[in-house]
Amino acid sequence: MSDAADETRFAFGKNWKSFLASVGQDRVDEAVKSLISLTGYSDLTGIKFLDIGCGSGIFSLAAYSLGAEVMSIDYDQDSVGCALQLKEKVGGNDRWRVEQGSVLDSAYLSSLGQFDVVYSWGVLHHTGDMMGAFENIQRVVRPEGVLCLSIYNDQGAISRFWKRVKKIYCESLAGRYLVLVAFVPIFFSYAVLAGLMSSGNPVAFFRDYKKNRGMSIYHDWVDWLGGYPFEVAKPGEVFSFFRDRGFVLKELRTRNGMGCNEFVFRHDKPASA
Repeated sequence: MSDAADETRFAFGKNWKSFLASVGQDRVDEAVKSLISLTGYSDLTGIKFLDIGCGSGIFSLAAYSLGAEVMSIDYDQDSVGCALQLKEKVGGNDRWRVEQGSVLDSAYLSSLGQFDVVYSWGVLHHTGDMMGAFENIQRVVRPEGVLCLSIYNDQGAISRFWKRVKKIYCESLAGRYLVLVAFVPIFFSYAVLAGLMSSGNPVAFFRDYKKNRGMSIYHDWVDWLGGYPFEVAKPGEVFSFFRDRGFVLKELRTRNGMGCNEFVFRHDKPASA
């Protein structure tokens, strides 16, 4: 099974490939801090870590740096290439594997076995079948294992508006330029205003953005504007789905507006058949 609607799918991997040129040790350090904060693990030695939708590979690298046995997968071949590039850069050995694969391919995912930590940040809502991805991902978390997810917040009509914007971006080159010209100046103005309000410095928001998981503000803007397929969920919907399959919510970080709600679950019992 492949991810839906490839012809209108955003080129996530190309965006990550561009981002990778800016990745230095400072961004990796921020990714490590974010991973420790989210998972609660400051040492992953002996831990089997599965990064589903590894993107740039920076969080796989963070897990590897903390001692984990890492498996990185992504549907997008360019993203696979990014993770391989980072692996080669640090001399990653057999403790870090990278493969092309889809979370919607249940047979492939099952073939990987089960993991102590399964991490999928901002991925499953872009597959074209978010609920199918939920069903598949919960099966690869071992009993007592940890599942870390981030899923776009359901804002009702606002989410439907952004879904349309993203589809326009991905349908044609003209649509892409239209969306970028319409929204990047708005985002830029907001960032300048945020810097002025927080510290009196118009560039502060840009300067400090890498502290947000080591990310790049421009590449996050492009990812947001073009990120299609696009699905959303209310926190309660995600909680109920995994609760019914034997997961206990350990941490929840919610958003009132745009962005992702973050979930950390522990698998208390084997998933039901």
